[in-house]
Amino acid sequence: MFIAILTYKKPLSEVDRFLAAHRKYLANHYADGDFIASGPQNPRVGGVIMMKAESREAVDAIIAEDPFHINDIADYQIVEFTPTMFITEELKSMLL
Repeated sequence: MFIAILTYKKPLSEVDRFLAAHRKYLANHYADGDFIASGPQNPRVGGVIMMKAESREAVDAIIAEDPFHINDIADYQIVEFTPTMFITEELKSMLL
């Protein structure tokens, strides 16, 4: 499991120019089963994406497709972790 923490490098007016394309990118990766949860930070200084991927290299390939990355809108901090506790068994089976 990985968490991507995005920090905006550009003003929100620039972020908003690419928001529709970024949301389409997110929707595509939800459909592929890569993403589990995502949303903006509060205050709106960036965002967070929780994802399931086989490796850090796979995460890097996914991030490379993000319009925020392509257009130099955000920096990405990637945190890898191993989940050991879950709210439900259904969630556990979905993630592992």
